[in-house]
Amino acid sequence: MKLRIWMMSAAIIATATITTHSFGEEPAEAAPNPVQFSGFVDGYYAWNSNDPDSHENFDPGTGTTAKRSDEFALNLASIEVSREAKPLGFKLSLVAGNGTEIVHAGEPQGAGTGPDTYENIYEAWISYKPTEKLMIKGGVFPSHIGFEGFYSKDNWNYTRSWLGEFSPYYQAGVHAGYQFTDHWSGEVHVLNGWQIIGDNNDSKAIGGKIAYSGERLNASLSTFNGPELADNDDDWRHFGNILVLWKATPRLSVGGSLDRGHQECPDSAAADWTGIAGYARYTLNDRSAIALRAEQFDDPDNGISGTAQKLREATLTFEYRPVDRLILKLEARHDSSTEPVFQEEDDSFSKTETLIILGAVATF
Repeated sequence: MKLRIWMMSAAIIATATITTHSFGEEPAEAAPNPVQFSGFVDGYYAWNSNDPDSHENFDPGTGTTAKRSDEFALNLASIEVSREAKPLGFKLSLVAGNGTEIVHAGEPQGAGTGPDTYENIYEAWISYKPTEKLMIKGGVFPSHIGFEGFYSKDNWNYTRSWLGEFSPYYQAGVHAGYQFTDHWSGEVHVLNGWQIIGDNNDSKAIGGKIAYSGERLNASLSTFNGPELADNDDDWRHFGNILVLWKATPRLSVGGSLDRGHQECPDSAAADWTGIAGYARYTLNDRSAIALRAEQFDDPDNGISGTAQKLREATLTFEYRPVDRLILKLEARHDSSTEPVFQEEDDSFSKTETLIILGAVATF
């Protein structure tokens, strides 16, 4: 009797299954695609050799990491919610801290837009992956340009290079990325502009990227072209970045980055700037590493940095991870400029600045 009942039940279940699929409905996903939650808290203490009365480090308007000196400070805190594109995905990153005020400082002020409007948003996008090779994304997302990102936990050094500070960390618009082969990929971007969410004119910018990724070599060429002056659709900014990273040994990685920018001007000659940086990182063991960065940024026409100047910088960073979700970075950094742009005592300015920074990032 029990066997007969069991056989009848199995037949009913099988029939229901066949009937459901026979009307063309898709079966349930083979694997779940849950919403993911993550975040981090990034705090620091910075000592500045200039002892500025304002407690402000770096060239005015820059310093998305360790902006404040001689005080314990919150560089950045983030809460993220995301879902992988299978085929529809999304990500929202809400942020707070010193870094958000600096990174959004260039947002055009107006109705429904401005630095205060977007201060707590770093990423807010949706993605669609119609095939394994094609990804389409729209919203606010990290820039396709350069080596260093906005989150210090993901970079080799705690602070960022001048090449990073004078190129976009985020952008708003739409982009399509395509994986041509296992090693080659490309991207096309249509953007509101250069590190802005709200647009400052009536035109759009075009970005592009071609990248190679291998076991030891990674290289990319990124471009940006568009009118970037406020209320000006005629004078364009042209920018390119070349990045090469080489895993020399299992412990040693080295890299180089080159920036070239050109800004057309309505009432004067065009402004050009060039930046070049070298990077190295040596893994001591599974808990610690040393990173070195050196660079020169030449802005003779005041095209991007706020002053006609040549900047040089060298940074040495020791990284230690006492547990899996805690990153400590002890960093020494020296900057110099051909012009007095670094604040010091009595509201005066110096051509040099030396920083000692201890940063701590806890992730969850």
